[in-house]
Amino acid sequence: MKRRHFLEKTIVAAGALSIPGFALKSCAPKDKWLTILHTNDVHSQIDPYENTHPQFANMGGAAKRATLVKQIRQENPNTLLLDAGDIFQGTPYYNFYGGELEMKLMSMMGYDAAAIGNHDFDGGLDGLLAQMPHTKFELLAANYDFSKTVMAGYVKPYKVFVKDGIRVGVFGLGIALEGLVDPRMYKETVYLEPIETATKIVKQLKTEAACDVVICLSHLGYAYKNDKVSDRVLAAETTDIDIIIGGHTHTLMEAPVFVKNREGKSVLINQVGYKGVYMGRIDLYLGTAENTIGGGALAIG
Repeated sequence: MKRRHFLEKTIVAAGALSIPGFALKSCAPKDKWLTILHTNDVHSQIDPYENTHPQFANMGGAAKRATLVKQIRQENPNTLLLDAGDIFQGTPYYNFYGGELEMKLMSMMGYDAAAIGNHDFDGGLDGLLAQMPHTKFELLAANYDFSKTVMAGYVKPYKVFVKDGIRVGVFGLGIALEGLVDPRMYKETVYLEPIETATKIVKQLKTEAACDVVICLSHLGYAYKNDKVSDRVLAAETTDIDIIIGGHTHTLMEAPVFVKNREGKSVLINQVGYKGVYMGRIDLYLGTAENTIGGGALAIG
């Protein structure tokens, strides 16, 4: 398959739609159709919000998300389910179970991969290690070196998935831990500069792994007022990343945005708030006709 390029003029933006209102673009038999579902910063929100919540009444929750994921997979078996980090911390479920329930539920939903967020260190490395028997999906962090810690061997820099012949390379990037996380929680974990790391990983994914699509699961944050590395900076300072699925800043994007990379090509960036109220959806249509991409945020409730 020839590598496709995202074009701003071909985007079909779904916006922030309720579940019944989300309509798919039809896909001709000759096309390849890949669906990417994603969450970020769910923060242990297992249950829906209470019905008295002023903004998110009865929205969110693992059960509703699982139902929606199952429905979409029935529409398109070539679906990836990804998370951009901060799985833990935010409700008593985490305080009581230490992340076991979150990992078990994500595994039951069939998540393919997740990045590691800063709050995923809140139980320390030993706490994270204790959840590995319950984690049936890949933890990805290219710029956290765990080689001298108890997490060595449990976290990969990237993973290649093949869906309908489409080779999809997914890698993870995490935010700098110093000043944000207690050093006792991450111990000998070494933080690597994200842009340099991404450049190296993407080259491997493109040349060695022959990926058609490259996705970054980022817990760097969408954008900052200073020069701190963010998703927008990452997109602008690299090449060959096609999609950045973000987290950390809890940014709800009703539709994805495009940022030009170092070669002037468009990189799609999406992030869907926090607490699992929304789930992102990106549909790629690759074939002999002009390639298109559609994306948005699906309300869970």
